Amino acid sequence: MTTGTTTSRAGAQTPPVAAPAAAGTVPTTAPGEAGARRGATSSGRTRRSPRDVLLRASVPTAILALWFLGSAQGWIDEKQFPAPWQVGDAFVELVSTGVLWENLSVSLGRVAVGFAIGGLLGLTLGVVAGLFRLGDQLLDPTLQMLRTIPFLAIAPLLILWFGIDERPKIIIIAAAALFPLYLNTHSGVRNVDRKILEAGKVFGLRGLGLVRHVILPEAIPSVLVGLRVSLSVSLLALIVAEMSNAPRGIGFLMVSAQQYFQMDVLVVCVLIYAVWGLSVDLVVRALERILLPYKRLGRKP
Repeated sequence: MTTGTTTSRAGAQTPPVAAPAAAGTVPTTAPGEAGARRGATSSGRTRRSPRDVLLRASVPTAILALWFLGSAQGWIDEKQFPAPWQVGDAFVELVSTGVLWENLSVSLGRVAVGFAIGGLLGLTLGVVAGLFRLGDQLLDPTLQMLRTIPFLAIAPLLILWFGIDERPKIIIIAAAALFPLYLNTHSGVRNVDRKILEAGKVFGLRGLGLVRHVILPEAIPSVLVGLRVSLSVSLLALIVAEMSNAPRGIGFLMVSAQQYFQMDVLVVCVLIYAVWGLSVDLVVRALERILLPYKRLGRKP
């Protein structure tokens, strides 16, 4: 009797043991847990919602609507500012005749070459001056002095030195691209958190390894800011370069339209510059999402 009673009590108190999962099977999770994980993942990512897109497009849409309304009601004098349909007709004519692409392709080529030269120089000089004290002492004072010289001041000199061919225009664009990228790269490299540097040294990083795995990744946000500013300033430099003795380009098209009082063509050129600037900003934002994935996930590294 005693043995049977003891055995029955032990069997009642022993909790049931789950059978081990078979080899190669994936343990299942409860529906609530899986839903929580999916919710955390979706909430962590900063996907652009339709509401965000509508808010971003609301102000340009409102301006366009007011432009249409003002032109249709006669509130805007067409001699002072053309109507949207007149600008649309001018755009179609420029595209159909090939004039727009002929000048736009030249401008794109100038910006590409000038920005490639100036951006590479600015990035290289910024890294050198940021990493090495001697480089900072030799380069930074001179570059800080040169960056205060406006484009309009050096344009006549470059035309006198190199003529009216492509060289002075590319030099102006390269100089415009160099300084913003240099300043932000220099600042990003020099202002890396010392605690992060010490942590890298604790893990055995020295010299080029420390630069590659710690300093340069920490400087990427500043470099991207410099890239955005550099591309914007390069566009301004392109306008200055092309409006001074340029046989082709968007700037030349604007000067020609000004001489012949073609207001609709002028507005088309201005809108092209605006779309160009927006496209450049979107490219930099896409590059930022690739190089800084922790921002896309909504958390810091």
